[in-house]
Amino acid sequence: MNERLFSLKNRWFTISVGAVVLIAVLSIAVGFVWVPRVHGGATVDSLWDAICSAAGAPARYRNATPQGGKAIQPSDVIVNSAMMGPPDAGAVRRGTALAQQCSTCHDARGPAAAAIDAPRLAGEPASSTYKQLRDFKAGHRTNPIMQAMAANLSEQDMRDLAAYYAAQPRATPAARPDARPDVPRLVSNGAPIRNIGACATCHGAGVGRAATPVLDGLSETYLRAQLTAFRAGTRANDINRQMRNAAHGLTDAEIALVARYYASR
Repeated sequence: MNERLFSLKNRWFTISVGAVVLIAVLSIAVGFVWVPRVHGGATVDSLWDAICSAAGAPARYRNATPQGGKAIQPSDVIVNSAMMGPPDAGAVRRGTALAQQCSTCHDARGPAAAAIDAPRLAGEPASSTYKQLRDFKAGHRTNPIMQAMAANLSEQDMRDLAAYYAAQPRATPAARPDARPDVPRLVSNGAPIRNIGACATCHGAGVGRAATPVLDGLSETYLRAQLTAFRAGTRANDINRQMRNAAHGLTDAEIALVARYYASR
């Protein structure tokens, strides 16, 4: 009886097995190919990339090449909190002298110069400032002014500048009438269904994640420009594509909302 039931000569058994196999193949195609390609945007090029993305395997690096521009190399600067060491009065003193040439754009006491939309560095973790200087010097992050400034800095100079800015009190921006007091969902929870993590997980003031800037009080225009650059791939100095993966699914409205929120804090 069992042999006749589980036999290819049994029409119903054959149909059942065929239906299960078909459903399995369709499920694999949808889950490992179609969904990653639809939601992966520019980060998924090939069938193999789509399968690896769905399986959770790290994506291979692809240079971001702006139209008519030069390919941006991935950052090889790995920084952790321990390597920066404890606050050093000597480093802060040396950094004070070095920071004189930076004060036009990155005034430690408050906002940047009115005509230049640069980030405030006062109170930023030393590991974050150090990593950005290293990336500018190595060409992993591009900006004509910053690359020229960083080119002449020694390893000790970059550490001293990072220590100096970390020791400065963080300025609190003045209250704005259009500021949003409510925390946007993208900041607190992210958008898991779109594979977007919560901003506060890495960029909260109390998180202290190595080489990660605190975003509170930074310029709205600057934040919007950086998120847009990460989304487009024209900024690529994030290790393992963390920021590019987070930003590639953001809309212009969401980028503006997040930038406005952090600028108001």
